[in-house]
Amino acid sequence: MPPPAGKLSRGVLLAYSLPGLPLAALLLPLYITLPAFYADDLGLGFFAVGIVLLVARVWDVVTDPLIGMLSDRFRSRFGRRKPWLLAGTPVLMIAASFLFLPDPNITWIGLLGWTMALYLGATMITLPYTAWGAELSPDYNERSRITGWREALVIVGTLLAAGLPAIVGADRSASLEVIAWSLWFVLPVCLLIAIRVVPERPVVAQRQTGFRRGWRVVWRNTPFRRLIGAYFLNGIANGLPATLFLLYVEKVLAIPAWTGLLLFIYFLSGIAAIPLWLWLSRRWGKHRVWIAAMVWAALVFAFVPFLGPGDHVWFLIICVLTGVSLGADLTLPASMQADVIDLDTLRSGQRRAGLYFALWGVATKLALALAVGIAFPLLELAGLEPDAETASPGGLFALAVLYSLVPAVIKLCACALVFGYPITAERQARIRRMIDERAARASAG
Repeated sequence: MPPPAGKLSRGVLLAYSLPGLPLAALLLPLYITLPAFYADDLGLGFFAVGIVLLVARVWDVVTDPLIGMLSDRFRSRFGRRKPWLLAGTPVLMIAASFLFLPDPNITWIGLLGWTMALYLGATMITLPYTAWGAELSPDYNERSRITGWREALVIVGTLLAAGLPAIVGADRSASLEVIAWSLWFVLPVCLLIAIRVVPERPVVAQRQTGFRRGWRVVWRNTPFRRLIGAYFLNGIANGLPATLFLLYVEKVLAIPAWTGLLLFIYFLSGIAAIPLWLWLSRRWGKHRVWIAAMVWAALVFAFVPFLGPGDHVWFLIICVLTGVSLGADLTLPASMQADVIDLDTLRSGQRRAGLYFALWGVATKLALALAVGIAFPLLELAGLEPDAETASPGGLFALAVLYSLVPAVIKLCACALVFGYPITAERQARIRRMIDERAARASAG
């Protein structure tokens, strides 16, 4: 049965959001712990591991649009999205087991193969999963509520993964082992609850759009181009401090023992702020509130270069204030993406949420890769050496600027793209009305 026209119940929202928890708990160590584990603990070396992960990421970018388009065209008695979640789960779990519980003699070929398999399984789950969420409600504000619940569970999963070594008192190898075995139970249970409880909206018979015309419709979707451009820039702005956080805390503030607490406070602030951003977006509109959140983060980041050893309390306050803006970054753009898809549906006659979320997935991954590609070469040019006991003043200044001021400027550029964004609540309601009227005519005919 289709979901109700009004608000979704909290039970349905929780059931839909549950898979975000194990997926986030898996992806955090995949990006942070696994590279050091293979390069250092297993002796493959940083260069080999870096090249392997780069090749795997290119593979991931290629598979995203393919899975997105296939999930849009797929039909079954269980829906378009749910079968993909079931098919991707064993691929993801098997690949994670071989990656997180590797043979001690594993080579770079094994690392590459299982990483590519894991990325494929993750894409088969996450793309249909996010597209499913975008289709749960046609309401402008309810979509923000859906993404808010999902991203809150994602943050909880991230916190659990980040705090796991302290909780179990384990090293990298043991932490990865705990995650691998836990995944076999938690992920299937969360996915089955979501599949059982959460409905899919029925798909009305659609006219098929040719490949070339379909991509022309995508390109001519001006709100999409503006949104994905801002989303990409904001992704770089968020990726730089994420990439440099550990280095900044260790070398500039000289408080490596505070790393876990600071990360916990940052993500907790993000969860706590989500209801505030949802309330503000209902009053002022998503794009205006997202701009305000990015400007807020940019202003807070402006104080970071003035900090140094002993300023840990001030930095904790900055983590709280920037964490607040994280809540907006996680909920509002994803909700705006669903509105952009409505415009595409009106023009193309198809529901292509899978394709659009695949393109946003590519933008996300390229932004993170570019953040690393910007940060580390510039730090090396500035004379910052990771193994040096004392860092040069120039290297520390470059680290502080890349951690804070460069992201602040990039966020302001993203604000310029979103300023005057045309899809407001009123326009989105008109778009949905025209889509529903066309669907009614098609059903009657």
